[in-house]
Amino acid sequence: MATAINIKRKNIDLPVDTLQKLSIMAVAQGKSLKNFIETILITKANSVSIEVSENPSPSGDPWFNDPENIASIKRGMEDIKAGRGRSYTIDEIRELLGV
Repeated sequence: MATAINIKRKNIDLPVDTLQKLSIMAVAQGKSLKNFIETILITKANSVSIEVSENPSPSGDPWFNDPENIASIKRGMEDIKAGRGRSYTIDEIRELLGV
Protein backbone atom coordinates (compact mmCIF):
# COMPACT_ATOMS: atom_id res chain seq x y z
CA MET A 1 0.00 0.00 0.00
CA ALA A 2 1.42 3.40 -0.96
CA THR A 3 1.83 5.98 1.77
CA ALA A 4 0.71 9.56 1.37
CA ILE A 5 3.47 12.15 1.08
CA ASN A 6 2.90 15.70 2.27
CA ILE A 7 3.30 18.04 -0.68
CA LYS A 8 3.75 21.82 -0.53
CA ARG A 9 3.44 24.00 -3.61
CA LYS A 10 5.95 26.81 -4.13
CA ASN A 11 6.27 29.13 -7.10
CA ILE A 12 9.84 29.90 -8.06
CA ASP A 13 11.27 32.46 -10.46
CA LEU A 14 14.12 31.43 -12.73
CA PRO A 15 15.89 33.26 -15.55
CA VAL A 16 14.59 32.36 -19.02
CA ASP A 17 17.95 30.97 -20.14
CA THR A 18 18.05 28.69 -17.08
CA LEU A 19 14.57 27.37 -17.89
CA GLN A 20 15.60 26.75 -21.49
CA LYS A 21 18.65 24.74 -20.39
CA LEU A 22 16.60 22.78 -17.85
CA SER A 23 13.95 22.09 -20.52
CA ILE A 24 16.57 20.64 -22.86
CA MET A 25 17.97 18.49 -20.06
CA ALA A 26 14.45 17.29 -19.17
CA VAL A 27 13.64 16.33 -22.77
CA ALA A 28 16.94 14.45 -23.00
CA GLN A 29 15.82 12.35 -20.01
CA GLY A 30 12.27 11.93 -21.29
CA LYS A 31 10.78 13.90 -18.41
CA SER A 32 8.58 16.93 -18.13
CA LEU A 33 10.30 20.11 -17.00
CA LYS A 34 8.31 20.08 -13.76
CA ASN A 35 9.23 16.48 -12.96
CA PHE A 36 12.87 17.08 -13.89
CA ILE A 37 13.22 20.11 -11.60
CA GLU A 38 11.39 18.34 -8.76
CA THR A 39 13.69 15.33 -9.08
CA ILE A 40 16.80 17.51 -8.97
CA LEU A 41 15.60 19.39 -5.89
CA ILE A 42 14.44 16.29 -4.02
CA THR A 43 17.72 14.48 -4.74
CA LYS A 44 19.76 17.47 -3.57
CA ALA A 45 17.69 17.92 -0.39
CA ASN A 46 17.97 14.22 0.45
CA SER A 47 21.76 14.34 0.06
CA VAL A 48 22.17 17.13 2.60
CA SER A 49 22.63 16.30 6.26
CA ILE A 50 21.13 18.90 8.58
CA GLU A 51 22.18 19.03 12.21
CA VAL A 52 20.46 21.23 14.75
CA SER A 53 22.62 22.11 17.69
CA GLU A 54 21.33 23.48 20.96
CA ASN A 55 24.62 25.37 21.24
CA PRO A 56 23.96 28.94 20.00
CA SER A 57 27.65 29.68 19.46
CA PRO A 58 28.67 29.72 15.78
CA SER A 59 32.09 28.39 16.82
CA GLY A 60 30.59 25.67 19.05
CA ASP A 61 32.02 27.20 22.24
CA PRO A 62 31.66 24.50 24.94
CA TRP A 63 30.74 27.14 27.53
CA PHE A 64 27.23 27.04 26.06
CA ASN A 65 26.99 23.27 26.65
CA ASP A 66 26.77 23.83 30.43
CA PRO A 67 23.07 23.93 31.46
CA GLU A 68 23.90 26.29 34.36
CA ASN A 69 25.37 28.83 31.93
CA ILE A 70 22.28 28.63 29.69
CA ALA A 71 20.02 29.00 32.74
CA SER A 72 21.95 32.12 33.74
CA ILE A 73 21.52 33.61 30.27
CA LYS A 74 17.77 32.87 30.34
CA ARG A 75 17.44 34.50 33.79
CA GLY A 76 19.26 37.55 32.49
CA MET A 77 16.97 37.77 29.47
CA GLU A 78 13.92 37.50 31.73
CA ASP A 79 15.34 40.27 33.95
CA ILE A 80 15.79 42.55 30.93
CA LYS A 81 12.25 41.86 29.70
CA ALA A 82 10.88 42.59 33.17
CA GLY A 83 12.76 45.90 33.35
CA ARG A 84 15.19 44.66 36.02
CA GLY A 85 18.26 45.35 33.93
CA ARG A 86 20.28 48.31 32.74
CA SER A 87 22.34 48.98 29.64
CA TYR A 88 25.78 50.54 30.00
CA THR A 89 27.86 52.40 27.46
CA ILE A 90 31.43 51.27 26.94
CA ASP A 91 32.61 54.43 28.72
CA GLU A 92 30.43 53.63 31.75
CA ILE A 93 31.84 50.12 31.86
CA ARG A 94 35.41 51.43 31.70
CA GLU A 95 34.67 53.89 34.48
CA LEU A 96 33.13 51.21 36.67
CA LEU A 97 36.11 48.91 36.06
CA GLY A 98 38.63 51.73 36.48
CA VAL A 99 40.29 51.13 33.14
